[in-house]
Amino acid sequence: MKADPQKEHAWLHRMVGEWTYEIEACMQPGEPPQKLHGKETVRSIGGIWIVAEGQGEMGGGVATTILTVGFDPASKKFVGSWIGSMMSYLWHYEGTLDAAERVLTLNCEGPIFDGSGGTTKYKDVHTLISDNERTLAGNFLDKEGKWNEMMTCTYRRVR
Repeated sequence: MKADPQKEHAWLHRMVGEWTYEIEACMQPGEPPQKLHGKETVRSIGGIWIVAEGQGEMGGGVATTILTVGFDPASKKFVGSWIGSMMSYLWHYEGTLDAAERVLTLNCEGPIFDGSGGTTKYKDVHTLISDNERTLAGNFLDKEGKWNEMMTCTYRRVR
């Protein structure tokens, strides 16, 4: 089986490289946002997938994260996963690129972090600002059906 890269794969590969990042996140409801810093290396797997490995500050320690994203021509969807050293949940993504080809929205379902034991919908919105800057906004759907932004991350290319 041979997969030929599509234009969507080329879009993803604009993220390949070395990056630094700054996250602004609310760790607990009602608390002021914290600023956290880290670095990320994004590499290509066969021109079909990207793997982004990040390391950064998290709750007084260091966290490692791994994001995988590719494009499935059969479903016409971006697909991927995310894991982090701070939790045991494996996140599965499915998403789409906007018509202007600047914003990739990855949707998933995962645990609610309020201790209730339930799940909710999440969406990660990746925006390519330029070849040297990109952003990520993490959002969740609350119990009232309203989307809430829980974190924003700005990436700047090192090389």
